[in-house]
Amino acid sequence: MKKSLAVFSLFIAQIIYSQDYSQYVNPFIGTGGHGHTFPGAIVPFGMVQLSPDTRTDGSWDGCSGYHYSDNVIYGFSHTHLNGTGVSDYGDIMLMPTIGVNTLDSNKYSSKFSHKNEKATAGFYAVHLDKYDIDVELTTTARVGYHKYTFNKDGYAHIMLDLNHRDKLLEWDFKIINDTTLEVFRKSSAWATNQQIWARIEFNQPMIVDSYKNSMQDGFIIYPKKGKVKKGEKILVKVAISPTGYEGAEKNMLAEGKSNDFDMIRKQAETNWNKELSKIEVKSDDKDKLSVFYTALYHVFTQPNISMDVDGRYRGRDSKLYTANGFDYYSVFSLWDTFRAAHPLMTLIDRKRTADFINTFIKQYEQGGKLPVWELASNETECMIGYHSVSVIADAMAKGIKGFDYEKAFEASKNSAMLDIFGLNAYKQNNYISMDDESESVSKTVEYAYDDWCIAQMAKILGKKEDYQYFMKRSQSWKNLYNPSSGFMQPRKNGSWYEPFDPREVNNNYTEGNSWHYSYSVQQDIPGLIAAHGGKEKFEQFIDAIFAAPDKTTGREQADITGLMGQYAQGNEPSHHIAYLYNYAGKPEKTDAKIRYILDNFYKNSPDGLIGNEDCGQMSAWYILSSMGIYSVTPGLPEWQTTTPYFDEVKIHLEDGTTKVITKNTSKQELQKLGFEDIKPAKDFKYTQLTAAPIIASDRIFDFSAKVQITPLNPGDKVYYMTLSESDANVRKTFTAYKGPFIISTTTQVHAYSERKGEKSSITVANFNRRPNYWDITVNSKVNPQYTANGKLALIDGIHGDINWRKGEWQGYQGQDFEAIIDLKSPQQITKLSSTYLQDSKAWILLPKKVEYYASMNGKDFILLKSMDNTIDAKDEKVQIKDFGTEILPTEARYIKVKAYYYGKLPEWHQGAGGEAYIFVDEVSVK
Repeated sequence: MKKSLAVFSLFIAQIIYSQDYSQYVNPFIGTGGHGHTFPGAIVPFGMVQLSPDTRTDGSWDGCSGYHYSDNVIYGFSHTHLNGTGVSDYGDIMLMPTIGVNTLDSNKYSSKFSHKNEKATAGFYAVHLDKYDIDVELTTTARVGYHKYTFNKDGYAHIMLDLNHRDKLLEWDFKIINDTTLEVFRKSSAWATNQQIWARIEFNQPMIVDSYKNSMQDGFIIYPKKGKVKKGEKILVKVAISPTGYEGAEKNMLAEGKSNDFDMIRKQAETNWNKELSKIEVKSDDKDKLSVFYTALYHVFTQPNISMDVDGRYRGRDSKLYTANGFDYYSVFSLWDTFRAAHPLMTLIDRKRTADFINTFIKQYEQGGKLPVWELASNETECMIGYHSVSVIADAMAKGIKGFDYEKAFEASKNSAMLDIFGLNAYKQNNYISMDDESESVSKTVEYAYDDWCIAQMAKILGKKEDYQYFMKRSQSWKNLYNPSSGFMQPRKNGSWYEPFDPREVNNNYTEGNSWHYSYSVQQDIPGLIAAHGGKEKFEQFIDAIFAAPDKTTGREQADITGLMGQYAQGNEPSHHIAYLYNYAGKPEKTDAKIRYILDNFYKNSPDGLIGNEDCGQMSAWYILSSMGIYSVTPGLPEWQTTTPYFDEVKIHLEDGTTKVITKNTSKQELQKLGFEDIKPAKDFKYTQLTAAPIIASDRIFDFSAKVQITPLNPGDKVYYMTLSESDANVRKTFTAYKGPFIISTTTQVHAYSERKGEKSSITVANFNRRPNYWDITVNSKVNPQYTANGKLALIDGIHGDINWRKGEWQGYQGQDFEAIIDLKSPQQITKLSSTYLQDSKAWILLPKKVEYYASMNGKDFILLKSMDNTIDAKDEKVQIKDFGTEILPTEARYIKVKAYYYGKLPEWHQGAGGEAYIFVDEVSVK
């Protein structure tokens, strides 16, 4: 009976796989607008992404190397990123030509037309107008296949430009014979130490000319026999490896033996159909089928296999290792993909999910911590949180085996206990303030969710103390929830940061504003509902984000797209919000919002994605939502539900069973879909977090200041103590707070709340008496994002931190900085200084020169000193420079400082043509 069942299951699987789901894939979806996808050839999770490059720079809409608005192709490279917001890759680029033999990209490039361009799953073709050459591309996991058809006689050349896109650090090559070339390229971009080896084989003898100079690095390759004839075809095979020449050769031997291009293309199509067949949807609308199966295609584009056929891979420490019993991957965009892409994989690809986690564990062992945003064996540290733990917790909660639970927990706990990116303050205070770290609100709420994930692992493993510790940390969001506004609000110097506008995009949030992060309590939605005063008020708060004006304020943020009020479907922090209506008892509102998004923000066209694809996350949201399910809280073995978009969905699981979803499927059945047999782990009791109090007053004061302390939870008791300079050797104790008090010297105030015997973390606030009574007039217009609490911050004696995103620097864009200090009476001046910051990547450049002037009447100024900048604008190190100088004793009442801004950003800069900033903090007069 078992044998018959196995044969029947195999028969059914063969029927499913034989269906052509790839016919619905449109790789051009997302190549226009801001989708940042690429149209080239790839197999599921393949190491090779062989695609045309229409951009040579790192421009935002050129992150994938291709944009549908372009009409010039520079070549065809073997590595590309799918939908990211930062540029990288574009390795081993080849470009066939007729009659052109230069490595100048402006000369070897060719115009093309979309009417002569075709892309399907695993295949890409285009006609190069300039040369009358037809290019066809297909691939295996590790070997890219090029077929060039020359439609006229002439001298053919193939350019291999190693300077393409990323900064070239090092390269090497070996000519094996007249049909084989091996190449090494080391480059720097987002991944600062990317290494790739390639073995390139031609189907006819070639001559290779190499060039290595300041202008050109690479090869011009041409047929040994001379001219090509009309209709002649040249086949090029490129095997790549992250480990070395030997790895590239092994990959070629394993996957590149055949010269049958059409067979390899068919094989790629078959591989795609096998993966795409995991989910069957029925619809008479072919556009809906294309959107769905292209979304599935984009989810299966990454992470990418990152080991040779023999299991060898390059670890995060750049050493070579061998993967035993699992496949090693790269390209983990975890801030994006933990939300939907990885939960989808727990349903349809449990084996690969275990491989991802085994990769995480190896990266922890070999790189010191779990990946955050790993790329090509480099940790980019892009984005925030330690969301590997979400993927691990979700897999453990759903019973996925095949990895070491104890080691995964050890690695997760390690990430949470580091002292980086504000974690030291977070661990001590249960929140991050603006004084501690930039993006403080986003980091606090996302660390809190990640801590809940670690707590769930601890519960499964029976680790009671760890569970209790991380559950308490998971409530840290309460310290940034302002009951008065109902929003997650930044705290500065113990108090709420003001002025506060929930629409403002600034450095307190990651790619968003307070609207986007005030719902980011996926781990404690009942707690968030209670904080708002119950389900009805919570429903009103969800209504409010969709009803708000659809314009943000503050910094321009290209990632915030697809606005419905302040809800932004084009960026990840919003992705779960519509499902929160379910918790408020209003599932019909969830249905309405989800249906609107599905109908309006996903189209079968190049601009069919409303925002960055983000390595499959944007598409995974569509797949899950269109099936009627979504994981609001990865780490719980359950789905939130909505009405399915398709009449029927069949999900074919790895164990051979099939789950069927129709519009009549009950919500109870959908909630546990795929995880019906999971039993919850034993619960432990844990302590509720007591929120830290607010300490309010002006940080800088003249003679005295009134200090008020307020508990976040009415009824909590508050205790405080004060420390002044005269208290350095005095032991102080906390006393009960009874009301506002007055201070007249520079003072540090400590306070905590207490409820039912549980103490909050200690809030610390510093109040500084001004070191002078000068006045300052600033004749330049400060950027409203970078005010540092007003003009007096320039002369308050407090110097800005090198982390300028904390908000301690004043920023002036596209203009000189000029300020006049009134010393209130004539004084003898002997020394002057003013401090500036440079962060070239962020458009902040040191002034070209700084001048100091003196005056007795505030009108007639004499030049005291002019100082030129000596630091190169190309220096990408974030640094502070003090333009200080001693002068001959000069009597003056007024001092003027003028800093000359750099000007427009030069051609070499990624923001070429934009206006540079001057960042200034302290101006000192002695």
